[in-house]
Amino acid sequence: MTTSEIRQKYFEFFQKKQHALISSSSLIPENDSSLLFTNSGMFPLVPYLLGEKHPAGVRLTNSQKCFRSEDIDDVGDGRHNTFFEMLGNWSLGDYFKEEQLNWWFEFLIEELGFDINKIYQTVYVGDGKNIVKDEESIQILKNIYKKYGVEAGEGPETTTKGDEGPGVELDFFKDRIFAYRDKNWWQRGDAVGELGGPDSETFYDTGKKHDPKFGEHCHLNCDCGRFIEIGNSVFMQYQKTVDGWKELENKNVDFGGGLERIVMIKNNLSNIFKIDSLGSIVDRLENISGLKYEDNKKAFEVIADHIKGATFLLGDDKGLSPSNTDQGYIIRRLIRRAVRYLKQLKIEQQNLISELSQVIVDFYKDSYSELNKNRNFILKAFNEEEYKFNKTIEKGERVLNSLVEKGEKINGEIAFNLFQSHGYPLEMTLEIIEEKNISKSDNFLEEYNQALNKHQKLSKTASAGKFKGGLADQSEETTKLHTAAHLLLEALRRVLGDHVSQRGSNITAERLRFDFSHPEKMTDEQKKQVEDLVNENIQKGLKVNCSEMSLEEAKKMGATGVFESKYGEKVKVYSVGDFSKEICGGPHVESLENLGVFKIQKEESSSSGVRRIKAVLL
Repeated sequence: MTTSEIRQKYFEFFQKKQHALISSSSLIPENDSSLLFTNSGMFPLVPYLLGEKHPAGVRLTNSQKCFRSEDIDDVGDGRHNTFFEMLGNWSLGDYFKEEQLNWWFEFLIEELGFDINKIYQTVYVGDGKNIVKDEESIQILKNIYKKYGVEAGEGPETTTKGDEGPGVELDFFKDRIFAYRDKNWWQRGDAVGELGGPDSETFYDTGKKHDPKFGEHCHLNCDCGRFIEIGNSVFMQYQKTVDGWKELENKNVDFGGGLERIVMIKNNLSNIFKIDSLGSIVDRLENISGLKYEDNKKAFEVIADHIKGATFLLGDDKGLSPSNTDQGYIIRRLIRRAVRYLKQLKIEQQNLISELSQVIVDFYKDSYSELNKNRNFILKAFNEEEYKFNKTIEKGERVLNSLVEKGEKINGEIAFNLFQSHGYPLEMTLEIIEEKNISKSDNFLEEYNQALNKHQKLSKTASAGKFKGGLADQSEETTKLHTAAHLLLEALRRVLGDHVSQRGSNITAERLRFDFSHPEKMTDEQKKQVEDLVNENIQKGLKVNCSEMSLEEAKKMGATGVFESKYGEKVKVYSVGDFSKEICGGPHVESLENLGVFKIQKEESSSSGVRRIKAVLL
């Protein structure tokens, strides 16, 4: 079965269970929060999980585009991706554990034909204090296994580090259900009001032999790769209070399943790079290079994954470009890493990465139309970044050569500065050192890592300040600034022109940061006009109204927003008097009368063709 067929089968299955099919959200979080990228199906639905009513109802399903930059270094083990699709279904205060677990197993076994004897499940063991073991899920699971002809025993518990497991030999024939602590509890944050609850993860036995380097005994969360997680049912049944976790009256279900992994298992493949969506790049790379994937697995996997991830990030309607900051930095890193691995394979064909990106666009164009719509933009970005990186490599080689001519020994700090200042990768520095027999310091790698760690600590501190909080806290001050961002967008469009669209934002209780499309620096007069327009409407004390309608109706009434609806679902349009109309899902004030005075603190470049405003309410 193809990726498209399995995705469609999942949609149809849950639509039969009265779920409304909703579109995938952007990979770039709306109103940003603490996340650079949408990394789960749950993230775009946070306001509704917290109690806001969803226009499509209380049962939802979709496939969400996801990107996890923290997995970049793990790509190459046959099972990790940076970009992936997460199949999802949600209950917003409707059904709970019984229906969720039964339906999920029904889909796997009756719709996809998975072997029940290869499916295992984890549950929450309890916190050892106030929250008890999830016996309810255990009993439901035992009944499900019995329904499909298997007596499912419960194996030893893991109350220590989940990666280590229970530390004993397990009987995987007798036991199917295993309880963990740190692996099976989910919470959104530590603040009072946040949601949390136990989850139940589904693993599939690939039959791979256990590798003792990952521990003496194998278990479901072992990193040896024998068991692969394919889905997770999160049961949001608690809310944080000043006195600890309190059980919710209206409980939610949030399910996420890895589409690529499910496609791999359904087709009896050994890893995800053999499925159709990734295999299409691998096959093209084999044909172009004359090399075999089996002989160059890590390089092929990094190239395929990174080109696919960069294609989806560039193809997003937010119009991101490679840069040295924020999301643009990740795109740059993906493209340059792919180019570097192509060079390691001695493949020097110019513009090959942009050619490979078109394989992804063609594969997904029917499912994600934004890729085809933004095809030329994607192509241009890949070619320009490859050209810049080649120039970087030339510059790095010149620096190294000049140091050699001076007879200097190359140390790790020099190598890190080459990377930090010029984007010149460590691996290439080491290759040149070896090729030219250049002298390097005795503690070269240690020096490099010290410089890297120092840089990371500084970056982390800066990043924590930059991305802390976001819109996720939904506090009064943050909500005011979020409403002000609507006014700012409309004011920018009126002063600068209709070409202006939102390119991202980050809103905390202290300030708003707003990125928008515009080719040049704003004049002082333009900034004052924007400020005056916003403050003029605040002084009027305009009311903020919310209406639910189809996307077509929203566009007809002139609402702005980058939301794309493929399935005819309704959207929320927030109107601020007769001044602005915008598609949005976040919290807003009911009236502008207590917003205060809007003040632009700074206007600067964010990336090519994108400007950034930082503003406050005084």
